[in-house]
Amino acid sequence: MRLLLIRHGQTPDNVAGRLGTAAPGPGLTALGREQAAVVPAALAGESIGALYVSTLLRTHETAQPLATTLGLEPTVVDGFREVVAGDLEGRSDHASVSTYMGTVVSWVEGDLDRRMPGSEDGHEFFDRFDAAVAQAVAGGHETVAVVSHGAAIRGWCGARCLDGAADFVSRHPLENTGVVTLEGGPDAGWRLLSWQGTPLGGLRYEDDAADDPTGEAS
Repeated sequence: MRLLLIRHGQTPDNVAGRLGTAAPGPGLTALGREQAAVVPAALAGESIGALYVSTLLRTHETAQPLATTLGLEPTVVDGFREVVAGDLEGRSDHASVSTYMGTVVSWVEGDLDRRMPGSEDGHEFFDRFDAAVAQAVAGGHETVAVVSHGAAIRGWCGARCLDGAADFVSRHPLENTGVVTLEGGPDAGWRLLSWQGTPLGGLRYEDDAADDPTGEAS
């Protein structure tokens, strides 16, 4: 099957460089709504049979234009939520952001016992994201779209379809409404078809001034 992992549109936390992972979280900025609005046209060539979102508000708002265009009701799956920041929630200082993304990268490298301060470890993260993907696959659709989050998508893809390529995850950004396209399945494994790190719709939907901690390259 074909799996499209779409990062949500811009939020106030992305602009401020804050680690915001608690539910329900903020909605989209004005730019974020513009980014979401162009997703349907950008994905018009995809035969999307089902649409999934996390429990965080920003994924619902990002998915809505696509859901309306396709006539689909998004399925909410908690496992697709962002890597939970725990004790780092709401912080924007360099040390906290470095610890957060460094922990995700260490999971990609195989150190699953490392725990995000006050939150989940790598085993727990991959268990719940794998289960969410398996639920999406079980629907039997040829193509499925998931609106999820920057660190979660980068970390899961790094481990599941890039063979622990932490350097790739570190060097490749995933900006708001960037999309990673995979092919395969939980049993056969996943193959990376494309990594579009920039927003769907083109450069006019980028915000170079935003200090986005979970989408930027190291």
